[in-house]
Amino acid sequence: MNPTIRLVLGDQLNPLHSWYTTTSKNITYVFIECKEEASYAPHHIQKVVGIFTSMRDFAQRLRDQGHQVWYHHILDSTAAELSSILYSACQEIGSSSVVCQEPDEYRVKQYLQKLNSTTLHLSFESSEHFISSPSEFQEMFKGKKSFLMETFYRKLRKRTGLLMDGKEPHGGKWNLDHQNRKKLPKNHLLPPVYLPITDVTEVYRDVQQAGLRTIGTLQDPKQFYWPTNTDQAWEVFDHWLNHKFGLFGDFQDAMTVKDWALYHSRISFALNTKMIDPLEVCRRAENKYRSDPSIALNAAEGFIRQILGWREFMRSVYWTSMPDFASVNYFNHKSDLPDWFWTGKTKMKCQEHTITQSLQYGYAHHIQRLMVTGNFALLAGIDPDQVDQWYLGIYVDAFEWVEITNTRGMSQYADGGKIATKPYVASANYMNKMGDYCTNCSYDHKTKTETNSCPLNTLYWDFFDRNRSKLDTNFRLGMVYRTYDKMGPELKDQIRKRAHYVHEHLNEL
Repeated sequence: MNPTIRLVLGDQLNPLHSWYTTTSKNITYVFIECKEEASYAPHHIQKVVGIFTSMRDFAQRLRDQGHQVWYHHILDSTAAELSSILYSACQEIGSSSVVCQEPDEYRVKQYLQKLNSTTLHLSFESSEHFISSPSEFQEMFKGKKSFLMETFYRKLRKRTGLLMDGKEPHGGKWNLDHQNRKKLPKNHLLPPVYLPITDVTEVYRDVQQAGLRTIGTLQDPKQFYWPTNTDQAWEVFDHWLNHKFGLFGDFQDAMTVKDWALYHSRISFALNTKMIDPLEVCRRAENKYRSDPSIALNAAEGFIRQILGWREFMRSVYWTSMPDFASVNYFNHKSDLPDWFWTGKTKMKCQEHTITQSLQYGYAHHIQRLMVTGNFALLAGIDPDQVDQWYLGIYVDAFEWVEITNTRGMSQYADGGKIATKPYVASANYMNKMGDYCTNCSYDHKTKTETNSCPLNTLYWDFFDRNRSKLDTNFRLGMVYRTYDKMGPELKDQIRKRAHYVHEHLNEL
């Protein structure tokens, strides 16, 4: 019998996949660490080390279960391309038949399809991970010019039964987003972060020796704090359910310089590498809510909405809109990303803290990504191609299918409103309302035309001024333009002059 190769990619570490229910000497699981996949973007060192460590752990577990495994470590050969290493695996194993789980990235799917030839037969099977399918999404939004997450979310709530009482949403309302916007009280004590500890020294040395181009830091390879297997991932999640879930709803959008994790679960890396199942995650959250009176509904609904709603929604938007989505640039933004996005060395406290934290931990929560760094990039007119590269590289949980839809769609409004109903931009007033960044900042968060005015204030009004022809018919922005129109010509001129200076000196902010 002709042996079969099953290729397992670094974001396909799903222990529940039906592939692994039985063992066979005629089936070999192939894992490939290669420079090509580790270098298509300037990835965070913790992301590369985390994926390689998780792959090695998963492969060893398959061996322990009796499966045949062929593994290529990053230093096993000088070959850089996945294709050449895969061909070597085929020759060693004596097979020309390769079965793959459906890749989540368009780039990878196209790459693998091109390998399908007379000498190598590739086929694809489901990854058995996601709750919904792109076809379900396409049927729902057939003929529509824009996609509304709320419509999609409600359908999945009904289908899965999550937070439902019969045919009605539990509690009477579908969405409690308005209850997720509290600022941390001044003397609020945050519970400590639970960190699984893994010694990744060997993998870290391999990555360094391979000369892979990475960003960010890994302070102590003996204490790697991202889950690298399913057991660790569930430990992190269960600890969060018991110690932080209760206040997640209130402080989901809060920001502070005092802590990097706040009340967030930090399971996104494990989810996006498929170590844990999203539906099981949602069910555990609902079960905890229904069995523990201390857990508020805004916590349960807010958390489930992020996974059942936004995560599933963005995946379907991605597969419905690619490859064109990767080049949309509604505002024709062309400015370069400031150098300090790669160092955190800026006088803007909100940007400095969020970027420094991202470089240190490979993590920032969704509001930091959307309303701090993303907000600045949009207001400053940064080229979305460069914004994409930054987001794709700096976060440990960033894979294109979930990164680019959030970046170009939600964050940069580069799709012209296909995903978001308005640009998500804000002045320093929002930063001050939701966090403590404005305290001890070099800039004045209350002014907009002075030499020390917060750049966000100046750029905010400049953004709406220069993009009026594209935005003034948006009903959600009516109040913004009414406020702007009440400003006198002298103030508007001062804003434009200050904005011109800011645009010309982005690297010096």
